[in-house]
Amino acid sequence: MEKQVNELPDLDSTYEITVDQIAEYRKNGHVMIRQAAKSDEIKVYEPIFTHWVKELNYHDKPVEERDTYGKAFIQIGNLWLKSEQIKRFVTAKRFAKIAAQLMGVKAVRLYHDQALFKEPGGGHTPWHQDQIYWPFNTDKMITMWMPLVPISEQIGSMTFASGSQKMGYISKLVISDESHRSMAEYIEGKGFEKVTYGAMAAGDATFHAGWTLHSAPGNPTDTLRKVMTVIYVADDAVIVEPDSNARRSDLAGCLPGQKPGETPCSPLNPLLYSEDWEA
Repeated sequence: MEKQVNELPDLDSTYEITVDQIAEYRKNGHVMIRQAAKSDEIKVYEPIFTHWVKELNYHDKPVEERDTYGKAFIQIGNLWLKSEQIKRFVTAKRFAKIAAQLMGVKAVRLYHDQALFKEPGGGHTPWHQDQIYWPFNTDKMITMWMPLVPISEQIGSMTFASGSQKMGYISKLVISDESHRSMAEYIEGKGFEKVTYGAMAAGDATFHAGWTLHSAPGNPTDTLRKVMTVIYVADDAVIVEPDSNARRSDLAGCLPGQKPGETPCSPLNPLLYSEDWEA
């Protein structure tokens, strides 16, 4: 089913982002990077991701019978450990360098990956901050969100609250109906502009900061919204004592064997890009 690794497109070539894109990210906490991966590259990788998501799908109820979180997506993490082909995509230097440049750091490591496949009839993804799950005290974490198939205007990209990343840790609320209500009120109260990028081609990508409030609409279409995400952390970020069950779970699962006060260096957090490699 899967091609040999050396038959797959090379994703280590450089994608030149602009000064304006970097400025936009740092101001708003999110940015769109068109064709971070070319359509012919994604065409090769998409069936591999689809195979593994179907293989590992844990849902045993129809969409309409699940809770809000379960309706939002099929969520499979650390797929790069399951497949050498997926590892080539997740650890790609091209994407990691974009992440480092946007954040303004010298080097980035993998925190983890996640496939987020929203089924036909799938529900919305409530407003939340990703970084409430991550046991780091830093603003140097970023998520690449890349569709593996074209996404229509009807589904669209995620919606971001521009500038919300500057508020840092807003709430410990995990993704839920409560987080959606509470964060929607917070956004309105602060007057943050809500931005969505509309239709996306396969290989387009949004990058958003760990503290940026965001949500996503449901899927009213009859096609599966296939998205792959990769989360990057600055090489010198410091792990903090977890202050919630969510963060305790992530410390154990994503940073095995590591302790507060250390920088990420577990086997699950390989270095993906460093400026030193350019010398």
